[in-house]
Amino acid sequence: MAYLTLCSCSTVEPRHAASPQQRDGRFHNVVNHEPTGLLKNLEIMWRFAFDKPAGTVPAQPVPVRSLTTAQLLAASDGSLYRLGHSTLLLKLDGRFWLTDPVFSERASPLQWVGPKRFHAPPIEIDQLPPIEAVILSHDHYDHLDHAAILQLAPKVARFVTPLGVGDRLVDWGVDAAKVQQLDWWQSTSLGGVELVATPAQHFSGRALNDRNRTLWASWVILGGGLRLFFSGDTGYHADFRRIGERYGPFDVTFLETGAYDVQWPDVHMQPEQTLQAHLDLRGKVLLPVHNGTFDLALHTWDDPLERITALAQAQGVALATPQMGEGLALHAPRLGWDWWRQMAVGKAGAEHARAATPERTGN
Repeated sequence: MAYLTLCSCSTVEPRHAASPQQRDGRFHNVVNHEPTGLLKNLEIMWRFAFDKPAGTVPAQPVPVRSLTTAQLLAASDGSLYRLGHSTLLLKLDGRFWLTDPVFSERASPLQWVGPKRFHAPPIEIDQLPPIEAVILSHDHYDHLDHAAILQLAPKVARFVTPLGVGDRLVDWGVDAAKVQQLDWWQSTSLGGVELVATPAQHFSGRALNDRNRTLWASWVILGGGLRLFFSGDTGYHADFRRIGERYGPFDVTFLETGAYDVQWPDVHMQPEQTLQAHLDLRGKVLLPVHNGTFDLALHTWDDPLERITALAQAQGVALATPQMGEGLALHAPRLGWDWWRQMAVGKAGAEHARAATPERTGN
């Protein structure tokens, strides 16, 4: 997993002691999960290094639809573009909003080792239009990219983060006036859009000595005539229902579906739990995220998409699965697009065509 790192450096000190989520300098879940312990962590790391099953990385390139600045500026309000993993670009009320931006080659403290991207980002940071706000869920490497934050900072009006994550950004050199930190159930309004930090069941840390020094959160996004929910990383928890009662029904839920395993059930949801969370939230359309970009677990790379598709079909849940870079109209999203299956079909079709075409030897 990307958040298991040998880096031991940390500059974040215990802060935000007034938060109900903090005790003894560390943040806590509503229901504490059992720590895996050193031996279990070493076992997991050994399996990642030496006992990975086949298929955790796609056998051929993941399709990406390239984006341009002009295309984004011309896009209709209520548009969404999936840039990879949990990085979403939304256009609401004429402004752009970006979740958990990760553009680096690897989700790792080191760019020569660690989980490597399956695909390039659909657009480079310098081509992005001005961003009204970057919305961060927590500080793990596959959600908080140091290089991306520094490159984004000049074109971002505001960084909205859970408690403590904003302190990291300021420590990295981001202007403190651009950073706003929220506890669970706190909200802010920016550019006509309301952002509410809501509970998640997870943990934080970027080093061996800073576990849970910063808070993690999910986000309610209300604007442009839409009610949206972004889960960040989370295990299944009872507050999904409370969020749904308080802020739902949601037009689209962007829910974590990937990097799950029975060895860490408290911090990442199985697809069955993702679907239940969507129902708890009173969501209309489910868009699964946290998949398709990095190898962070022991399941095959397309297992999250396959499982959530089967579950959604069985329960009559509307499912949107856009390609990386594909525009999606959130008011009326395209449903049922199984692009990951077409990868295999396309490869097989191309091989069949080559076999059926006589070799040209010239005249």
